[in-house]
Amino acid sequence: MTKPASTKQVAESLEKEAPGCVIESSDNDIVVKPESLSAVASYLKNSPEMDFDYLNWVTAVDYPEHFLVVYNLVSLKNNLSLTLKVPCNDRENPTVPSLVGIWKGADLQEREIFDLMGIRFENHPNLKRIVLWDDFIGYPLRKDFKQE
Repeated sequence: MTKPASTKQVAESLEKEAPGCVIESSDNDIVVKPESLSAVASYLKNSPEMDFDYLNWVTAVDYPEHFLVVYNLVSLKNNLSLTLKVPCNDRENPTVPSLVGIWKGADLQEREIFDLMGIRFENHPNLKRIVLWDDFIGYPLRKDFKQE
């Protein structure tokens, strides 16, 4: 079982690498700006001191005023795990950068989130429905979804 990474140390390293990228951090997670996500993810994966080489899972949460995309990363070499969160404040057109170019394992998970929550992943190589049929209207995991 992995140990949680020191979010304080990781957040400090991220701020040195991409100043202003961290919105907040707690003992359990780090929240980063959507526009900084690609740079943050690339640093977390490719920096020898971080080496978060494995994307464990991606999910999304629907809050009344925004969405939150949540990533769980693992450094196999360092036996550490890290939870990274990214807010999507635009409920009409929620968008975050795709991380498929950094972790291939994000591919199907981002498609599932798009299909069921309606969050778009910019620059995803094949962003289309994966669970529901193409003519399905709406996003059934949103709290405001109304089945007709």
